[in-house]
Amino acid sequence: MNLATLDLNLVPALRALLEERNVTRAGQRVGLSQPAMSAALARLRKHFDDDLLSRAGNSYTLTPLGTALLAMTGPACDLLERVFTCQASFDPATAEREFTLLSSDYGSAVFGAPLARAVHAEAPGVRLRFRQVGPTLVDSIGDFLGTADGLLLPHGVISGFPSLDLYTDRWVCLLADDHPEVGDALTLADLARLPWAVYQRTHDAPAARQLALLGVEPRVEVSVETFQLLPAMVAGTRRVALIQERLADRIGPHGGVRTLPCPFDPVPLVEALWWHPVHTQDAAHQWLRETAARVGAELPVPTRRHPSDG
Repeated sequence: MNLATLDLNLVPALRALLEERNVTRAGQRVGLSQPAMSAALARLRKHFDDDLLSRAGNSYTLTPLGTALLAMTGPACDLLERVFTCQASFDPATAEREFTLLSSDYGSAVFGAPLARAVHAEAPGVRLRFRQVGPTLVDSIGDFLGTADGLLLPHGVISGFPSLDLYTDRWVCLLADDHPEVGDALTLADLARLPWAVYQRTHDAPAARQLALLGVEPRVEVSVETFQLLPAMVAGTRRVALIQERLADRIGPHGGVRTLPCPFDPVPLVEALWWHPVHTQDAAHQWLRETAARVGAELPVPTRRHPSDG
């Protein structure tokens, strides 16, 4: 297929038709009249040699090909938009732009907040939008990165995309202040015996994968979708959890939990900013990366201490 022969105006029309499943509403969405959208649908049907939309009573349903295309048109449109909004120069003091960053709640809390403060001070017209990501991210990372300006994620989960290291963190064990069975230290036997609270899936944390290599399979009692829910799921229970030290440092003194060093040597967490290669030469994105690098380098050292820290 020669892209030069394609009418790229049909791409947003295709997306609107597949998502709305209604010619009139799709036309209103992209600013076309009903006859113009009907003509666009006819051209798309001819191009794909498929009806795409099939009438079912007073509504339309997607054909199998239409269903397959639905999953691709959104990322395609987002990526095209980002290609054609790249800039050769960028003045943060006067620019008006929105950057979308994908992140877990950990990345947004620990890094997103100071990044937002820095952006506010240097670029008052720039907006940041943080979108939470779930475990399906790694299954279609290219599509996700095509819809955003970057992804905050530690090394060890994805590869093959440009990245910038931001800061390091370490994994610590989280347990109740008044845990009836653990004193000032944990053992591997404790981790194998006690019930666990985990973030979505135990293997989302590299430290948890290390436990498996040591023969410890966490007995998961509670699974949550955000790291910041882990303290609530541990306080007042026998459970244990792995949590990032910088996030644990944000827990108030009356959170009902404490941290202890892991009874093994966990691989340090290196948080990075990942992006789609289409952004690499964009001046605005280069400014965002430079700002992110500076903010990461200026993050304070965690102040929360364990009894064994002395």
